[in-house]
Amino acid sequence: MIKIDGKTYNVPVVSIKRKADFLDKYAERNEEGDLLRELIGVYFNYQLQFGKTTDTEEYEKLWDKLTEPIEFHTVTVPDESGDYTFKAYFSNVGDEIRKQAATKNYWRSLTVNFTAKTPARK
Repeated sequence: MIKIDGKTYNVPVVSIKRKADFLDKYAERNEEGDLLRELIGVYFNYQLQFGKTTDTEEYEKLWDKLTEPIEFHTVTVPDESGDYTFKAYFSNVGDEIRKQAATKNYWRSLTVNFTAKTPARK
């Protein structure tokens, strides 16, 4: 179950990929070749792929939310102990048309990246 800004969208999720990205304040080698670094923290970032739906209104609401021009959103995604909620920005939102019928267009393969605003672990 995925929540964005407190709302759940009735569009199936077919894939969730999670990465733990380590961000350094600095990382450099000294003259002896030894690496010196100061770790800021570990950021949990997600890539989601949504499935197809015949509910074009719900799909449009999700598309509008994912492309909303605001800096950060609160998202809730599954993790090993239930749910994980964090602030993130969205990027690389995209999909492709599946079918055109009369007055409706049906889309598929909607993907989005959630990039964390703050570290999950320090």
